[in-house]
Amino acid sequence: MTVVKIIELIGSSNISWEDAAKNALKEARKTVRNIVGMDVLKFSAKIKDGEIIEYRANVKIAFIVERP
Repeated sequence: MTVVKIIELIGSSNISWEDAAKNALKEARKTVRNIVGMDVLKFSAKIKDGEIIEYRANVKIAFIVERP
């Protein structure tokens, strides 16, 4: 029986929303094994002087739980 766990992360980038989502996955891969999927929940941005200065992506990362 396979068990999948889901964690929620916020990735950021000064380039794009796509890059923000990729950065979230990149960080998750540093400590989480067996990642099988990612859902993008929403995009947001930080604004300064009427310009976007930071793109943000709220994501859920799904991974298979290892059993001994």
